Amino acid sequence: MTDAADADWAMTDSGLKYRVLTAGSEKRPTAANQVECHYRGWLDNGQEFDSSYKRGETATFPLSRVIRGWTEGLQLIGEGGKIELEIPPALGYGASGAPPVIPGNANLHFEVELIRVV
Repeated sequence: MTDAADADWAMTDSGLKYRVLTAGSEKRPTAANQVECHYRGWLDNGQEFDSSYKRGETATFPLSRVIRGWTEGLQLIGEGGKIELEIPPALGYGASGAPPVIPGNANLHFEVELIRVV
């Protein structure tokens, strides 16, 4: 697990904390694109709540249909890139959370590999 206070982290105006692990190609998605990704997500306490790696298959979805932190964060890398995100509640599931796995006002942590911009 990483500490968002590390010097290699950056923050957007919206409060999304991120660090680019691999920049990827020049082909970057927009919110209008579909993306194919591998990812894992965990809470502040280290509890993993989702992982496409564990399922053994990538996930493909419209970038405009996911939490705001993903929509914003994945536009920062290109195809083949990898990013780590720390998503504050306002860009995630907010006060309501996503019961029973994600509590209200949870910070979400993701490592996301952008396989392909569809």
